[in-house]
Amino acid sequence: MIKKADSNKARQKRHARVRAKISGTPECPRLNVFRSSKHIYAQIIDDVNGVTLASASSLQKDFGDDGGNITGARKVGAAIAKNALEKGITNVVFDRGGFLYHGRIKELAEGARENGLKF
Repeated sequence: MIKKADSNKARQKRHARVRAKISGTPECPRLNVFRSSKHIYAQIIDDVNGVTLASASSLQKDFGDDGGNITGARKVGAAIAKNALEKGITNVVFDRGGFLYHGRIKELAEGARENGLKF
């Protein structure tokens, strides 16, 4: 019997491996990204205190229709950078959540970098 590999389980294993090495601090919080089939979400997290400092997603009211493509991901990256800069956050560590740095994840990162976040 042929068994299909569970891609989400593999992603979660990659994410756990990365999270063992990186952690967000108050000085340099973690920019976490989650990608679903229709939307993309980003959070800036301080792991020491266990709080979310800023967030943005393609589900926000003023966002529009392109949540599942690269233009939407770039908009979310710009929005998370804007929210972070309003709160005085400029340096972050990027956590791609076990996803490949390609496509929507890459566009979100580039959108955040263009709008002032450093990582």
